[in-house]
Amino acid sequence: MKYILSIFAIAITLSACNNNAKEEAIMKQKAIAAVKDSLKLDSFKRVEEKKKQDEIVAARVREEKRTLLLSERNDAAPAPRQYSETAPAKKKGWSSAAKGTVIGAGAGALGGVLIDKKDGRGAIIGGLVGAGTGYLIGRDQDRKSGRVQPKN
Repeated sequence: MKYILSIFAIAITLSACNNNAKEEAIMKQKAIAAVKDSLKLDSFKRVEEKKKQDEIVAARVREEKRTLLLSERNDAAPAPRQYSETAPAKKKGWSSAAKGTVIGAGAGALGGVLIDKKDGRGAIIGGLVGAGTGYLIGRDQDRKSGRVQPKN
């Protein structure tokens, strides 16, 4: 009798676990459908924005054509409008101060090694002095070129 009851309890436990898997699968399908619908909606919004931009460009072209036709008929017609687009800012690269620091540190370290040959002490001192000097020279060049605002 104990065996029959234990088998019956195991069967009920296993059958109860199977219902959750079906519900989870249904929830996953609903979530996937919702994501697909949102992607479709997003693409429709992008198409509408593109149409609006095309309409604006078409209106500008019509206005330009109209002013050109008026200017051909009558010399007193206003000049066509100029639409300017801003160019992206160009990256400036390394500043003169940074370049001067690197070059000065290298030259100072090389000079320090050649002058004082004791365990790199001269290289460290020469590198620090060269870096400081190179920075000051480069910073002065940056001020002259307008990259850095001069001190008041």
